[in-house]
This record gives sequence, structure tokens and C-alpha cells, in this order.
Amino acid sequence: DNAGANTGSQSPSTPRAWCQAAAQKLSGGIGSKICALLNVGEVEKTAESGSKQPLQTSAAGTCGCNKQPCNCTKADVVFSDLYSTDLLPALDGDAKTMTFLQEVVDILLAYIVESFDRETKVIDFHYPNELLQLNNWELQHEPATLDDILISCRATLKYAIKTAHPRYFNQLSTGLDMVGLAADWLTSTANTNMFTYEVAPVFVLLEYVTLKKMREIIGWPEGRGDGIFSPGGAISNMYAMLLARFKMFPEVKEKGMSSVPRLVAFTSEHSHFSIKKGAAALGIGTESVICIKADECGKMIPADLERRILEAKQKGFVPFFVSATAGTTVYGAFDPLIAISDICKKYNIWMHVDGAWGGSLLMSRRHRWKLDGVERANSVTWNPHKMMSVPLQCSALLVREEGLMQNCNQMHACYLFQQDKQYDLSYDTGDKALQCGRHVDIFKLWLMWRAKGTIGFEAQIDRCLELSEYLYNKIKDRDGYEMVFDGKPQHTNVCFWYLPPGMRYIEDKDEKKKRLHKVAPVIKARMMEYGTTMVSYQ
Repeated sequence: DNAGANTGSQSPSTPRAWCQAAAQKLSGGIGSKICALLNVGEVEKTAESGSKQPLQTSAAGTCGCNKQPCNCTKADVVFSDLYSTDLLPALDGDAKTMTFLQEVVDILLAYIVESFDRETKVIDFHYPNELLQLNNWELQHEPATLDDILISCRATLKYAIKTAHPRYFNQLSTGLDMVGLAADWLTSTANTNMFTYEVAPVFVLLEYVTLKKMREIIGWPEGRGDGIFSPGGAISNMYAMLLARFKMFPEVKEKGMSSVPRLVAFTSEHSHFSIKKGAAALGIGTESVICIKADECGKMIPADLERRILEAKQKGFVPFFVSATAGTTVYGAFDPLIAISDICKKYNIWMHVDGAWGGSLLMSRRHRWKLDGVERANSVTWNPHKMMSVPLQCSALLVREEGLMQNCNQMHACYLFQQDKQYDLSYDTGDKALQCGRHVDIFKLWLMWRAKGTIGFEAQIDRCLELSEYLYNKIKDRDGYEMVFDGKPQHTNVCFWYLPPGMRYIEDKDEKKKRLHKVAPVIKARMMEYGTTMVSYQ
């Protein structure tokens, strides 16, 4: 009716566009049927007004393709009557599969567009017990229809966190890259395993090429060395500790920890918890991880590192591993790698650089000086899924010594890593990994690198650091804000306190600190309940 009353301001396709949008919100094919019914009426009105448009073109409104004539089968598919067994590889499942997947893609594309819209919420927050009651998440004995499956897809995204949202500033995320997303879709479609060249020829070669390029950027001659993509920085760090132990005591692989003396590792008090977790998993123990003091900006103090190494040796312990951090989780601090590497060389200790957060600054000519000395490390963790915006997960461990990973981890499984295959067996990378089944994480990074080039990543990283400095300058002198440490941020981490008015003039430091520590959780809870923004707190 509105369209008929305002024909001067609306095109004839306006009602069709409206009903197609509305149809997407209805399930069971009902929306499409209503849309088709309304569209017939629209065409009839057009015909009555003198248009020569034939009535049969009304089918275009039932599928949403807007093609005339429409040859789609989408309008004929009623998902409330279909099950997963009707899709490929079922006979005659081609059209149904195409239509179903197109419906899923439509849901995903709508979510992506909404995620970048500043007018939308970052999160539609509900407490766990509420969210459990809002939808039926339970698994059932009988299969659900494809219509129910689509409803579940929409519900899942409705309550998901929009990590691509402009006001999502939570832990170490830099949004959603469209090329990376496309690569992730392709990876899932290929659905293969990274353990042998036999089943993942292109992906294995891409991993080889990319790891070599990353080693070149670190500064190792001609990109020589080794490496692997793992399920995150914590696992990459554990790999490094595993290699360091094997390098010093290769017998531990067969005889276990009882064959070696008491080992100790060293890391900054600001380092990631994965160093202690790795020590626990490897049987070294969390008490064998000695935390080194950091300065007021969060950087490890080399003098304290050397002091603690000497103390450990005097007690009869064997120092075997030092983990320096390039970009600490909270402060974004970069440990002094050159000084640390001098100490490691002096005492013959494996030097690892946890660059999960800050390693990507190696891509920037303006900021890579913060990692000076990284080329002297024995191993480096580097997570492209952080600063480089590669979709989760994408973490690389780079190792300077070639062949060490293979010797440390290989088990010679003859049913998988046969020695009489017709190709170069060095491309069967699975035996140097702890995992057997290994997800294809490389294609996202490789395709994004092709799309952006090294200069594109550099520009992106430089821009992020410019924005962090902008934020720092905006708040450092603002009433009610107090910086955690003096000086510009070293990374994109901007650490500050907000002081409510009633707290700004409290003279008792202990009382002020006690009350101040209760503020951030309250602010964060309100952010999430209102859905306005997400900022992490320490």
C-alpha cells in the first residue's frame, strides 16, 4: 500500500526488495512463499497499469537472484522437508546442496556486513544460564531438518562476539580480513591433513615457502632452518622448550626425565603463562621456571637474568632455556634481545623469543628495531593471527637449526611415513610435529601475503601503532585517566586506569589502590551488557 501511495519516490522493485529481506528472517521456506505471493500481486498491478512484463517472471522474487527469466532451483527447495542425507553425496543432491550452501553463505555475508557497522552492537550479551534457556542447544537422537540447521546457524551468529567490529578491542585481535576469510573457506573445502605431501601437496609447498620467507625476515642466512605451524603460540612455545631440552639431553626422548638432572628455565615476570604451562606439560615443573624481574616499562632486566642463572647453577640445577618476550601480553614490552642473547651465549643456554604478539613488527622497517637481536635466537614464535589479521589460528615456530625438529619428534610410523615413496620425503612434514592430524593453517597467511604484499602488511602494522600513539596522546593528560607507566606505548597496548570522581583525591595510596582495582571489572561488565564496546582489562 505504501509503495502504491508513493510511486513517485519508489521504484517498482522496492516491495520486492523489502519482502526478500523479510523472507530471510523466516524459516521453513515460508518467507520465500510469502514473498512469491506478494510478488505476484506486484506484477499483476504492474500489468494492470500497462506494463508488458509477463506474469511468469514473478518467480524471480522467490529465490532472491533477481534474474529474469530465473532458472534457479532455490525457490523449489523447502528446507523444512530436507535433511543432511538429502545433500551430496546423495543421488540428485547437487541442486539441494548448492541451494543449502548458498543459504549459509547469505547468512555469513549478512553477519560480516553487520559486523563492520558501527551502529550495531559488538555483543548481544546474555549470562550463561540465560543463553542456555534462549535456544535448544541440546544434542538429540533424531536428525534435525535443514531448516533447523539454518536456524541454528543464525542463532549462533546472533549471540557471537563481532570480532570484526570497529569497537572490538579485546585481547590481541585486529579484526577480520576478507581475503583471509576466503582462504579459510577454501581450506575447509579442501579438508585435508598437513602430515604428508601425498595428501596436501600444494599446502605443504606453501608452508615450506612461507616459513623460509619468515626465517629470512628474522635474519637467518638464506632463510635456512626449520619450522612448523602449530595450534597457537602456547604450543609453539612448548615446541621450543621441547627442542631446547632435546638439544642439551637427547637421551630424554627415550629415557624420560629421570635420565637428566634438574632443569630450570628463565622468563620475564611479564611473560605469557604458556611458558609455565609448557614446563608442566613436559614434566619439567612450574617450580623450575624462574621469573626474572622487569623494569617499570615491562622489559626483562638482563642483570637479574644473569644473577638468577648463577644462583641456579650454584644449587646444582642446569639452566637450559631462556624465553625472551617480544611484545608482552599486557604492557606490549620488548625484552632487550641483544643483551639476553649475550648472556645465553656465555652460559650455553637455548634462547627462545616469544614473538607471538610482537613478532609481526619484523614486517615494519619503522618498528623492527624493537626486535634487534632476534636473529641470534635459537627459536622464535610468531603469530600472524594477531597483528597481521590472519584468521585464527595461525602460529609459527621458527627454528634456526635444520633437522632438529625431525630428530626430536619423529617416530618413523611406517604406515604413514613410508621411506620408499616416489617423491622427496623431506616434504612429509608430519613426523617432525607432535600432532599427527594437523590443520591447514598456512593458506590463509599465504593468500593474504599475496593479496597485500609485504608492504601491505607493513602499512597495516604501522597504522595500528600510529593509532595506539594517537590514543595515548588523547588520554595521557585527560582528567580521570592515569597511565600505568610513563612514556609512549611500545606496541599497540595502551595501559591506563580510569579514576571515578570520588576516587581522584584519596591520599591513602593503599586504600586508593584497593578501590581502584574494583573499577575496571565494573566498567567491563557494563560494556558487555550494553554491547557498546569491548576493551580487555588486567
